[in-house]
Amino acid sequence: MKREIKISAGQIEVKAYLNETNTARKVWDALPITASANTWGDEIYFTIPVQTEPENAQELVSLGDIGYWPPGKAMCLFFGKTPVSRGDEIRPASAVNIIGKIEGDSKVLKKVNDGDTITVRR
Repeated sequence: MKREIKISAGQIEVKAYLNETNTARKVWDALPITASANTWGDEIYFTIPVQTEPENAQELVSLGDIGYWPPGKAMCLFFGKTPVSRGDEIRPASAVNIIGKIEGDSKVLKKVNDGDTITVRR
């Protein structure tokens, strides 16, 4: 079963789906979450009240992926290259658990600024 979520910051809102991993289930159970957005290249990350270990963690992600970064207990939204990307790849700071996917154009997240309030809800 796909679990639909909405991610919003100011006037920006995207629809996304969480996958069936254990990490995604823990995130679903913690919703709603409101946090302060941090930006790192074309990635937004923010601390969430979930703690879990790496689960098929990946060093490279795809456009629109939603990840969980175990070292920072953070949800990560990927919509382009990060400062450590090489070429056209999208590379997190370190491996992330892929927990979902943004539907549609994830690049609208470029309008979210560092420090903006971000909300994830069912």
